[in-house]
Parts: sequence; C-alpha cells; structure tokens
Amino acid sequence: MTQAETRSTGRGAQNAVVAAIMLGMLLSALDQTIVSTALPTIVSDLGGGNHLSWVVTSYLLAETIMTILVGKFGDLYGRKKMFLLSVGLFVVGSFFAGWADSMGWLIASRAVQGLGAGGLLVTATAVIADVVPLSERGKYQGFVGSVFGVATVVGPLLGGLFVDHLSWRWAFYVNIPIGLLVLAVAAFALPSVAAPNKPKIDYLGILLIALASTGLTLVTSWGGTEYPWGSPTIIWMAVGSVVALVAFVFVEMRAAEPMLPLRLFRSRVFTVSSVLSFIVGFALLGGVTYLPTYLQFVHGATATGSGLRMLPLVAGLMVAAIVVGQVISKTGRYRWFPVIGSLLIAGGLLLLSLMDASTTFWVTSGYMIVLGLGVGMVMPVPTVVVQSTSDYKDLGVATSGVSFLRTLGSSFGVAIFGTIYAGQLPDHLGPATPPGIDPRIVMSPKGVAALPDPARLPVINAYADTLQTMFLVAAPVGILAFLVALLLREVPLRDSARVIASGNSGVGESFAVPASSDSEVELEKLISLVVSKQKTDPRPEILARSGVPLSFAQAWLLVRVFKHSRDDGDATLLEIAENSRIPPGIFEPVARQLVDSGYATEAEGHYRFTPQGTEAFTRLIGASRVWMLERLADWDELENGFSEAVDRMSERMIASSRELTAGRHAAAGV
Repeated sequence: MTQAETRSTGRGAQNAVVAAIMLGMLLSALDQTIVSTALPTIVSDLGGGNHLSWVVTSYLLAETIMTILVGKFGDLYGRKKMFLLSVGLFVVGSFFAGWADSMGWLIASRAVQGLGAGGLLVTATAVIADVVPLSERGKYQGFVGSVFGVATVVGPLLGGLFVDHLSWRWAFYVNIPIGLLVLAVAAFALPSVAAPNKPKIDYLGILLIALASTGLTLVTSWGGTEYPWGSPTIIWMAVGSVVALVAFVFVEMRAAEPMLPLRLFRSRVFTVSSVLSFIVGFALLGGVTYLPTYLQFVHGATATGSGLRMLPLVAGLMVAAIVVGQVISKTGRYRWFPVIGSLLIAGGLLLLSLMDASTTFWVTSGYMIVLGLGVGMVMPVPTVVVQSTSDYKDLGVATSGVSFLRTLGSSFGVAIFGTIYAGQLPDHLGPATPPGIDPRIVMSPKGVAALPDPARLPVINAYADTLQTMFLVAAPVGILAFLVALLLREVPLRDSARVIASGNSGVGESFAVPASSDSEVELEKLISLVVSKQKTDPRPEILARSGVPLSFAQAWLLVRVFKHSRDDGDATLLEIAENSRIPPGIFEPVARQLVDSGYATEAEGHYRFTPQGTEAFTRLIGASRVWMLERLADWDELENGFSEAVDRMSERMIASSRELTAGRHAAAGV
C-alpha cells in the first residue's frame, strides 16, 4: 500500500488545517488524563466506586481498537470523512458523558469518546501528511509531540479546576464547543485525498483481539470485586478470552495483511521491546489515575491541588525521556536505560506504598519523581530499537505493534490497579466509618474533609491503607520489567532512528501518538525528522546536484507537469492550479519558459514533455533519490518495497515546495 499523494494547499489554508488538527489531538490527549483528578468526585456523585477504573479503561480500549481500524478505513473511504466522523463521535461521547446520571452511562459514553479519540489520533497524523510538504513535516511532528506533553501536564490540573470551580461534567462539556470548531474548520479546509490502493483489512483478527483484550480486562477488574474469582462468570470469561487469543494467533498466521504479524515475535528485540512498552503504559496510567485519590482523600487536597501536586511525576517523566533521547542520539547506546528505569519503576511504586496520612508533600513529591524518572527512562527505548531492527516491510506493523501493546498495557494497568482498590476499600472503610454517618459521605473528598477529627482520621487511614496495598501489589511489575530488560540486546542503531531519539519530546513520538501500520508512512516520518534536523531547505542542494539548468520554480513546475501527465499523457495549468489552489495564470510565465527552453511542448493549453524534459525530470528525481539514500544509508536498498517508496518520496520532495512561493517566483519570471 502506498501513501496518497500530498494535496497542496496555500499557507493560510494549511495553517487552518493544522490548527484544527492540533486542537482535535489536544482534545483526545487531554481526555486520557483529565478525568483522573475528577474521578473521586464523579464516584461520590454517581456511586459505583467499584467501576471507577472503567471510566478510564473503556476509553483506552475503544481508542486502541479504533487506532487499528481507522487508518484502513481512511484509505478506503477517505481520510477527511474519517476525521470528521471521529470528531463527531468524540463530541457526541463528550455530550453524553457530561450528561451521565449513572456510572454505566458514563462508562458507555467514555467508550464512544474513545472511538472518536482513536480516530482523531490516527487520521490527524495522516491528514498532516496530506497537507504539509514532506520537506516541512518534521517540525509539525514536533508540534504533535508537544501536544501530548502539554496534555500530560495540563490534563489533571484542568480536571481539578473544573471540579473545584464548575462541575466535573465540564471536563467533558468543554470538548463540545472546541470539537464543533474543529468540525467547521476541517469540513471547509481539509482536502479530500484518495489513497491509490485499497487495503485489505484483518477484520477477524481485530475482532478477536478486541474480544480477548476486553474479556481479560473484565476478568482482572471484576474478579474478586463484582464476582468471586472462582465464580462461573469469571472462569468462563477467562476461558473465552484465552480461546479468542488462541484463535487470534491462528488467524494472524493466515491473514493476507495481519494486524500484528506473528513473525515479529521471532525477534527477541521486538518481543522484549513490546513487553517493556506494555509495562510503561501499565505503570504510568495506573499511577496517574489513582494518585489523585490519595492526594484528595488522605492529604485533603482540592481537585486542582491534586493536579498541581502530581506535577513532580510528570516533570520526572519528561526530563528523563528527553535526556535519555539525547544520550541515545549521541552515543547509540540504550540497553541500560530500561534496566535502570524498570528498577526505578519498582522502587517508585514501592515508595508510593509507604505513603500515609503523615507523609509530607515533599516526601510524596520525591516518590513521584522516582516513578516518573523510571517511566521516562524506559519510554523512548522500545520505539527507537524496533525502528532500528525491523526490515522495511515490517517497519509499519512493528512500530504500530509496540504502540498498540503500550496502550493495551495502560488499559490493564488501570483495570488491575482498580481491582485491587475496589477489593480492598470496603474491607478498610467499613470498620472505619463511624456509626450513624451516611456511607455516601465517606465516598466524597469534601464529605471526608467535613467530618470532625475523631471521625475523619480512621476514614483517612482506611483510604491510605487501601492505596498502600494497591501500590505494593503493583510494585512487582517493575521487577518483571527489570528481568525483561536484562534480555534486551544492544544492537547498532540506524542513524534515522537516532534522529527520532534526539527529537523525543517526553511523551510525543515515543509514547502517546499511535504509529501507522504503513511502512511508507513511518519511513516518511523518519525522512521528515532528518530534514527538520538540517535547519535548511534541502531542495536547492538537490537541484544543484542534478546539474539541470533550471530555476527552482521551473524545476517545481516540471515535476508538477509530470505528476499530472502520467495518466493522460499531458497536463494543463488548470489541473495543476486546481491541485495547488493557485490561479493558473500565475504559472504561465514559467510554463512558457519551459516551452521556450525545449523542456516541454504546448498545444491548446496542454503541456507534454520533450525528450530533453524527460531527461531533466529523471536527473532531478535521481538527485533527490541519492540525497535520500545518503540519509538512509543503513537501510537495505534492495529490500522489497523500500526502493519504490524512496522513489515516490523523491518525487514528493521536489514537488512539495510551498506553492505560494513558487507562484511568486513564477509571477516574477524567475
């Protein structure tokens, strides 16, 4: 499958599209964490504390499944339609989540939100590739990473502000006006770009992994709380999930385009990286979801205050991820970062299990920093290593596989943390609740804070004991990560992968943004980052290397004529103008120069290449190809599909100049 051709847009339209996309991605990223500080209040309003984890888990599971499907659907039906549908689902889910009057309603609404969020994440990155020239795409990838960095910091804080000053429902309602704005801009400004090939979708594989992951998550969240571990419901659900998982393995072995090719697991590097990615998601989302409960119930912090007090965790994560990314880029060494980081994860969770009512703010912050540093040290490694060891044909599915398992780990982390919490809280809280006090009061942070000291202290200790048990039981996950990390081999990193490490923004490419299963899309990301690191436009260098005596505008138009003449044998300026959204008259001076110089002929507005023009085009694309291969020297040029992908990117590199700039050159007769 090849990527669709980039549709040219003017600067204003391009900026509008990118702004709309970034807003959409911000909404999706925020809703992974914005509910964390609101959860204690949501539970006190709606009840159903034993379902607390599913407010997060339903969102993550739906998002995970949608990220697998929506990229394929975008190629089938058009990315603009899928982007608009995703925004629509997200807005509808947000509306009903804010309106929810029961935990079941809220969980179902969050699942709809998750479907929209998964679609937003994948189609947004694809749409950026449709409207932003290849030579400029690297900086936009940096913007995408920064969106997730901002969301990780701002999400818990924003959720707290809504709870304290408006209502927890505004954590969802706030999405509606922004989502409608994104819809309006996208409907007007987004180009409709069709993919040249129709993909084969592994429907059965996706269905089976969805059933298996949802079933296992339900087993871990219901076992011991909703139903006894030995109950028929839990046993049959576990058996059904295992059967679905086994069936998934058999289906993937026979699928034409499997969602997760099992051959990838023959590589020890991929297997170890996948497990590490799973554990990173487990530890981070589990901690982020339940730390506000401790801060609000035990420390008496407001919802906003709990968001602020979680900043040490985020700061540790981002600092470690950035430093590790830079060190990997400069040295190519990575093996000991996940080894040390996993020990810090185990140590951080163990330290969090020591927190009680007497633990000071500074001690709590230190514990959070340890956990954040651990997650941040492991976080950049799986993606960088997988992209350095995968063959080109597996680049997309391997990268997206690591991304998928990371999100799945987040779902299981929240569910398992929630199971321990829901199972322990009644045992601790029941005896601690003073006689004659409405049990609903002790389920609310404000209710607990309002109790007199003699009644409040046992309740606070009950919450502290519950959370201590939860973090203590979760700590061995870090030890498991340590044992797995010891199996990770040190292999030479590709230069392009090291560029990704140096561009790591803390939670961007290496954590939050789902990867595409299309190898060419992932290769384009690598090239875009390489170009962005150069600080200068590579196209003048490519033009000079080609030795073709053309100005930049002439070379650009020559390639455009070729792109539009492939099907019909000739091209008109009107066709080029419709694609670039620039009046055709602007191109006429340069087109006349190409004709006068013997590179093209013109008859009744139709332009054709001459032999001289064909030779010039070949030299231009050849120079671009050589430039790219120099940056991809550590890839196997002969591998199936790689050479063809480089050829297509070489053509896009020349043809992706800003059309308005080319238009100004043309008008000036350059």
